[in-house]
Amino acid sequence: MPVQITIRNVPEEVRDALAIRAARQRQSMQGFLRRELERIASRPAVDEWLHGVRDRKAAAATRISAASILNARDADRT
Repeated sequence: MPVQITIRNVPEEVRDALAIRAARQRQSMQGFLRRELERIASRPAVDEWLHGVRDRKAAAATRISAASILNARDADRT
């Protein structure tokens, strides 16, 4: 069931910038903000993402040296 969210004390310039973005996409402010909130909620937070990366790195138990990475990068430049 949908719920209502109220955000107070939004600076006028922020509201105006969001209104411009909504208008450019031919959306109401409500529709635009709902879509943006859904997009934000569908992605992991940065700390969750980093935790997952670190877990996968530890599980792989492989290590590539910085020199190997730079050599591979430089090999493509010649």
